[in-house]
Parts: sequence; structure tokens; C-alpha cells
Amino acid sequence: MDRRQQKTRAAIFAAFSTLLSEKNYSKITVQEIIDSANIGRTTFYAHFETKDDLLKAVCEELFEHIIYSAMDCAHTHGLYSDMSAPESVFCHLLQHLKENDNNILTLLSCESSEIFLRYFKNSLNELVQNRIVKQNRKVNMDIPQDFLINHISGSFVEMVMWWIKGNMKQSPEELDEYFRAVIEPVL
Repeated sequence: MDRRQQKTRAAIFAAFSTLLSEKNYSKITVQEIIDSANIGRTTFYAHFETKDDLLKAVCEELFEHIIYSAMDCAHTHGLYSDMSAPESVFCHLLQHLKENDNNILTLLSCESSEIFLRYFKNSLNELVQNRIVKQNRKVNMDIPQDFLINHISGSFVEMVMWWIKGNMKQSPEELDEYFRAVIEPVL
């Protein structure tokens, strides 16, 4: 993708995010996105076939950035000395959320948050499977792995929502400690 395309895509994402902070996803029209991004209809459709495709692209980019940077041991914010510890991955995720990377907190708490929460949970599943369940599971071997992954990812998303609604009073380190206290007995 060349610079011009990247710039247009960024303008579309920004316009879409702004509209999402103002109204429900179902009420946003492609025309409003086009007007807000100051682009033509043909330009929008050169990038996305539908509004749903735009939503999917926004979610993928947003959550891939956060999830993969949490899995990248070199990208640590100076927080951790032992990147093999599972708490580091969750603490790192929480740090990104606290920093509000790509305005994620607005999207997770907007009127259409259920859409973003579903994508967030689905994005977490791979991280939970590879960095938590496969590496740390020692008990409850009779529980199906996909059930366990779903449970841990869902719990993490619910914790994040609790944190956001409570004005993020706890530090990422405190939340990581709470979360580990709840999930470690299951593993």
C-alpha cells in the first residue's frame, strides 16, 4: 500500500472512529463516513466493499496491534524482566489499553461497544491459547481447551470493561495481579 492509500485509509478510520464515539454503529451511513473523511464515494469503495468490511478492518488493525505488541518481547515499556511469565502478557495488554493506543478506550466504551468487545475477545483467544493455556496448564485437563480459552478471554474482556467503567483507578500491574489470582487456579 503506497503512502496516499495509507493516508486515505487512516482518514477513513479516523472518521469512522469519530462517528462511532457519537452514535451507534447501525445508525452510521457510508455517506457520513465519506463526508467526515473528506473523500469520494469511489475512493471509499476502492478500500472497503461495505461498512461492515470497514468495521472488520478497524478491529483487526486495532486489536492485532495491541495483541501482537503484547506478544513481542522486545516491546516491553520497561515493565518486565521475565517475558516468559504469563502475567507479563496481560500486564502488557493492560498497559497498551491504559495508554489508549489508537483510541481503543473510546471504541470499547461507545454505544457500539459490544461489536468491539466481541472482536477484542476473539483476538485474545490466540494469545490465551499460545501464551497461557499451552504453556501453563497443569490441572483440569478434562476441561476442553476451547472452553478454557473462551473462559479466560471472556474474563479478561469483562475485567477490562469493569476497569474502564471504574475510571481505570487500578494500575495495569494491580489488574494483572487480580486477573492472575482468578485464572491461575483454573490452570
